[in-house]
Amino acid sequence: MSDVLFSPFKLGAVELKNRIVMSPMTRSRSIGNVPGDLVAKYYAQRATAGLIITEGTAPSPNGLGYARIPGIFSDAQVAGWKAVTDAVHAKGGHIFLQMMHTGRVGHPGNLPANAEVIGPSSVKVTGEMWTDANGNQPYPEPRSMTVADIKSTIGEYVTSAKNAIKAGFDGVELHGANGYLIDQFLNPAANQRTDEYGGDPVKRNRFAVEVAAAVADAIGKERVGIRLSPFGVFNSTTIFPEIESQYGALAKSLSDIGIVYIHIVDHSAMGAPKPEPATVAAIRSNFKGVLILSGGYDRLRAEEDLNAGKGELVAFGRPFISNPDLVSRLKSGAALAAPDASTFYTPGEKGYTDYPALG
Repeated sequence: MSDVLFSPFKLGAVELKNRIVMSPMTRSRSIGNVPGDLVAKYYAQRATAGLIITEGTAPSPNGLGYARIPGIFSDAQVAGWKAVTDAVHAKGGHIFLQMMHTGRVGHPGNLPANAEVIGPSSVKVTGEMWTDANGNQPYPEPRSMTVADIKSTIGEYVTSAKNAIKAGFDGVELHGANGYLIDQFLNPAANQRTDEYGGDPVKRNRFAVEVAAAVADAIGKERVGIRLSPFGVFNSTTIFPEIESQYGALAKSLSDIGIVYIHIVDHSAMGAPKPEPATVAAIRSNFKGVLILSGGYDRLRAEEDLNAGKGELVAFGRPFISNPDLVSRLKSGAALAAPDASTFYTPGEKGYTDYPALG
């Protein structure tokens, strides 16, 4: 078996020690929306990954849609994340911050005072979401963002990206997937605008492109990646006819900006539709940077896809939850521990920092 998965790789200005990426995964352990010592311990335990991408982190109070997710807009949050990056770097790891504005996927019960649930259009998500105060609650109707709101939100991404660099991160990943704010603009099920930010594929792409350009300008294009889920149906998004052409054009625009990577979500292993090969090929051919593959990978499939040139890096998600030493287990062929799904989003160390490494 080839060992390309364990070979070093240069990502922008960062020298990764292997091609294994730890996927961003919400873990809801940041009490008061500030990452603490437990969060630093969790990421440091997994620092043998070539690259860690953090859980989704809000660039503004409006983006804190879920209970106990972290932000990156306050001094306390920057200080909390600085302890995390220091701990990861001390172990020889590299770490990008995933910036996730939840947009319409939120509830006032999870938001701080004076924050609000906003989105491209006043179209609500179906179903309910958890609040610590009142349990499951129906999603509210978001307030449709004005153009002034859009410009202000882009500014929040820029300020928070600068905060991420101040906190010691090697870069940031824009969360443009899974039905959160950037994806809400991309997807016609959430974006029913008829102005310059909606109505056709070019206009639906505009918010994502403007955020990427502004963040790249602020912190350097080699420090910016984006996560996309063209065939995601999470959070009431939908599959639509122009996906291939829209995402091909988006990839071209992102390539012109010069961001360092696109991270493609494939949640088919968890029951979501599999991304159409033609759409993935359109992204691949239009984007000149690095492609991060994801979606239920094991070592064999990762090696095959890297050797076939389908991407340069491979992201692993849930196996990293229960195997802090996943890299060494993959290399040695050791059995993987199974994660306890009941503790994915609960507070405290149980199911978070208490999974043992081998030996």
